[in-house]
Formats: sequence, structure tokens, C-alpha cells
Amino acid sequence: MKLTILGCHSATPRDNARPTAQVLEVKGHLILIDCGEGTQMALRKHRIKFARFKHIFISHLHGDHVYGLIGLISTFCLLGREKPLHVYGPKGIKEMIELQLKLGNSYMPFELHFTELEATKSVEIFEDEAITVSTIPLDHRVYTNGYLFKEKPNDRHLDIIACEELNVEKAYYRNIKKGADYLRDNGEVIANERLTTPGDPAKSYAFCSDTMYKEDIITHIKGATALYHESTFLQSHVDLCKKTKHSTAAQAATIAKKAEVGMLILGHYSSRYKSYDMFTDEARPIFENSHFALDGKVFEI
Repeated sequence: MKLTILGCHSATPRDNARPTAQVLEVKGHLILIDCGEGTQMALRKHRIKFARFKHIFISHLHGDHVYGLIGLISTFCLLGREKPLHVYGPKGIKEMIELQLKLGNSYMPFELHFTELEATKSVEIFEDEAITVSTIPLDHRVYTNGYLFKEKPNDRHLDIIACEELNVEKAYYRNIKKGADYLRDNGEVIANERLTTPGDPAKSYAFCSDTMYKEDIITHIKGATALYHESTFLQSHVDLCKKTKHSTAAQAATIAKKAEVGMLILGHYSSRYKSYDMFTDEARPIFENSHFALDGKVFEI
């Protein structure tokens, strides 16, 4: 599981500070999370093959999280993309994108599918053989969701020496890694535990974009391998959180601590601050394994 930060700043883009966009690489998936202005330029800069995207998840309809999406879709059209593209986001995202495509008289060489969200409780919105994706209801000035990306349980590790000693046919290795026992032709059953060792623990990534401090989310992100939680302000400006419905670095760290996550990634910084270290300095006394996001930074989860 690898996370690439394309942009992690709030409000308007600047020459060295892009708004929110991330790429999550997990179990063969390349997933785009939010799509602020300049996202496709960042993708090119970091040599990410965005033609591989099949799924895009948008947290809410504020411009710094979605205004890059129409440009990316338009580029897909110009490049002659043929594979379907699935976009998940709040109700209204379909109208937003389709109106721009209509007024631009755009030719769509691929199918564009929208899953519009309205639920105020967590719902599973995607599942395949490798991962699941569920919403994390947040509290912002407009309807907003975070997303929890979870690997399904990994295959068990094959004990090759044990398999060879017990004359297990290689044709059965795949099923054995999935947890199956081995059945000999004479009816003898060799238990899976004799042929394998436990697989690697499944990982999970929780993305919590713009939100006030909201303890309700703890049950949804409990034990996540990594958590991205917005930290627009420092505690010195906590009074602004209620007005703007954002969080401080200390509040993000408190959520991480209570949720017992493995790692906290801070982001969505207000431009009033001149140093990213200020955010980790505030968060680490509460949750030690805190890190600041940075445009272009890669996290191996």
C-alpha cells in the first residue's frame, strides 16, 4: 500500500502549494482521492500513469477538492480513453461534470459512471476480490465523506518445505494458500496449518478530508494502518474551527490516539503558517507517529 500526496493545502492553489489530491496504490488498484486544481499536472510531474485510474473518490464539492476533475476527464477524452471510469462523490457531482461536458460539446469515448452519495451513516460503496471502500461521514460546511480503504485478508504463506516433504501436488498450492486443506487420493486430509503460515496482516487507509473534530468517526477508523486527517489550523487558531468547520493538528492527533491507528498524516494547511514542522510539533506530544504531508511526498503504508 503506497500513498502519493499530489496536493495537501487548503483553499486556493499557489505555485508551490496544490490543493487536495492523493493517489493510493493498493492490491493492483490505482485510486485517485479528491482532485483539486492542477491534479493532472502533478500526476505528470510524478510520472503516475493516470490512464490506470478506474475509480475516483471525491470527498465534497468545494473547489479545492474537485475543480481538477473536469480537466482530467477532458484529457481522458482527448487521449481516446476506452475503459469505463467510476466517480464516487456527493449528490450533485454528476450534474456538475455532465453540464461542463455538455456545454463544451465533449465527445465521450468511454463510459462515465457516477455513484452519488447522500447517506449520513457509513456505507460500503465498493468491493472486489482485493479491497473494500466505505464512507466516513464527516462534519463540514457542505455534505462531506471521508473514505476507508481496506485490504481483504491476505493469502497464507506456503511452507514449500512442508509441501514437498508431504508430496503435495503443485496444482493445489493456490487453494492451499487460500486456506484449503489438502485431500489425498486415498482420502487422507492434511490440515492447512501443516502446509502454511499466517499471511501478512491486511492494511487499511482512512482518508478524512475537511471536517470539524468529530469523535463519531473513531468507530469507523479504529485500528487503521494509516490515517490522513485534515489539520487546517493550529491550536492558537482553534476559534476558527467552529466558523469554518475545520480541525487543528492537536485535534487530528487526538482522533488518531483514540482510534489507535498506526500512523497519522496531517494536511490541508492554512496558508497563514510558514512551517510544516509547526503541525507535527503540535501533534506528536499527543500522538507520536505523526507526519506532515507535502506535495510529492510518498508514504509506504
